[in-house]
Amino acid sequence: MLLLSIISELPSFDFFDFLDIILVGLLLFYVIKLLKGTNAISILIGFLTLFITWKVVSMLGMKILSEILGQFISLGVTALIVIFQPEIRRFLILIGSKSLAQKGKRFFFLKYANQNNDKLKTNAIVQACSHMSATQTGALMIFCRDNKLDNIIASGEVFESELSSQLLETIFFKNTPLHDGAVIIDNGKIKAARCILPVSHANDIPLSMGLRHRSALGVTENSDAIAVVVSEQTGKISIASDGSIRQGVSTQFLQEFLDKEFNHIEKKEEKETKNE
Repeated sequence: MLLLSIISELPSFDFFDFLDIILVGLLLFYVIKLLKGTNAISILIGFLTLFITWKVVSMLGMKILSEILGQFISLGVTALIVIFQPEIRRFLILIGSKSLAQKGKRFFFLKYANQNNDKLKTNAIVQACSHMSATQTGALMIFCRDNKLDNIIASGEVFESELSSQLLETIFFKNTPLHDGAVIIDNGKIKAARCILPVSHANDIPLSMGLRHRSALGVTENSDAIAVVVSEQTGKISIASDGSIRQGVSTQFLQEFLDKEFNHIEKKEEKETKNE
C-alpha cells in the first residue's frame, strides 16, 4: 500500500521530462569527462550520491533525515564552487572560446568565424625542434589560438620578434638566460620568453614526465593553447592540447599537426580565391 501511495503521488511523465533527463545526462557526461583524472571526480561522485540519497528520503517522507541532508546540499553547492574553481574556469573557457566554431562544435550563440590571421611558420618550428631533439636541448613552446595568455606573457621577458628556427634554438640554448621557462608564440611572432606556466595536478600523469610536460598540460587545461615540448632527457618531441599530451611524435607529424591547427585559414582563403 505504501508503494502504491508513493507511485500515485509521482508527477506525470511527458516528452519534456524525457528531454530533461537526456540533457542532464549529457551535462553529467561532459562534466565527468572534463574532471577525469583529477581529485575532483571523487568529490563530484560523493556529492551526487548525497544528492540522490536526499531525494530518495524526501520521497519516502523521512522529514528529519531529509532536513539534515538538505542543509548539507545547500552548503555543498557553495563548497563545490570553491573546490571546482579551476574546473569551472576551464569549462567557461571551453564554452567561450571561438575555437569551438573552428572545430564545428558551434553553439547557437557562437555563429561567427575566427577572423584572426593565425598563420604560423611551421617549417621554422619543426626545423628548430628537429635540431633541439638531436642535441637533447629542452624546450617548451606555447602557441596561442583565441586565448591570448596575457597573464602568462607578463610573467616572462616580454618582447616581440619574428619567428625563426635560429632564434628559437638560441633562446633554449642551455647557457642563455632565457632558456628556462616557456616561449609564447602568437600570430607567427614570439611574444615572450622565460614565461611561468600553471602546472597540471592530474593524477594520471606518468612519473616519467618532467616539469616541462606538466606545464604543457597545465596551460592547455586552462586555455585553448597548444604546447610543444622537447625533452632534455630523451630528445623526444611531445604535443599537448585540450589537457592531453602525445609523446614521441615525429617531425613530420608535428609539421602536419601545426599546419592543420594554424594554417587552415590561409588554405581556406586560397581555396576561395581559386573558386572565384
